[in-house]
Amino acid sequence: MLSVVITAWNEEKNIARAISSAKPIADEIVVIDTESTDKTAEIAKKLGAKVFHHKNTGIVEPVRNFSISKAKGDWILLLDADEEISQNLASHVRSAIAEPNVDYFRIPRRNIIFNKWIQSEHWWPDYVYRLFKKGAVTWDPAIHSIPFTRGTGRDFPADESHALVHHNYSSISQFIDRMNRYTDHQLEQIISQGHNFSWTDLVSKPIEEFLLQYFSRKGYKDGLHGLGLSLLQGFSMLVLYMKLWEKSGFVPESISPSQFNQQLTTHNQQLKWWKYQVRVDKANFITKSFLKLLRKLS
Repeated sequence: MLSVVITAWNEEKNIARAISSAKPIADEIVVIDTESTDKTAEIAKKLGAKVFHHKNTGIVEPVRNFSISKAKGDWILLLDADEEISQNLASHVRSAIAEPNVDYFRIPRRNIIFNKWIQSEHWWPDYVYRLFKKGAVTWDPAIHSIPFTRGTGRDFPADESHALVHHNYSSISQFIDRMNRYTDHQLEQIISQGHNFSWTDLVSKPIEEFLLQYFSRKGYKDGLHGLGLSLLQGFSMLVLYMKLWEKSGFVPESISPSQFNQQLTTHNQQLKWWKYQVRVDKANFITKSFLKLLRKLS
């Protein structure tokens, strides 16, 4: 028996699509409503889903174990309300759960952001632990935590036919709203890890995040979408460490122009390195060696 379990909060625009995509393969559909103020629960009930309620934790991880406990199936497929199961994926899931000696599967996700499938390394294949025997996967409540697994696992192939479709950010406002919630939880994490506020974090963390997303994870391959997303992710780091400053009581600190310039100089060297690396990635064997030498000399 396969139970499809969907966690939702104010998802009246998406919940019908998620449930409809699950119906061809689900023996039961369970929806966990986290204190929605719209018609999410009502729509889910009308579509035949079993609806249970959980307090709104702001992130999905603290709800995962509760949602799994409400399912009767020996196999669980977790779905977020903004995701859907394609017909191809549905057939792959049915074949997968018939395999002997496999306890869980990681499934790739196609993240649709601002109307485009984003394929840079941060966003694709974006493997998630979603299909498993009951008891084989449990969650830590921390944001974006990797679940605990038991038994033998496999990955679905990283191709479109095996992927969940994730209708991720559809607007800048949605990104900012979610970023505000997420950074509250990330703030708790970095405080628990003993991170004390330093003004240099306001410069270094956003720049490092942008360089990571745009260059290291090749966000530039997604064109304007990749640039915009990398900037937004850098901005998210700025907000996180501004909140850490707020938590410290907005302690004043003098910063000279030379100190600030020193921080920028450090990251300017990193930017130069990555500019060469992009050229290296695109070059042939002979040109690669020449560009690496130029990078070293610079």
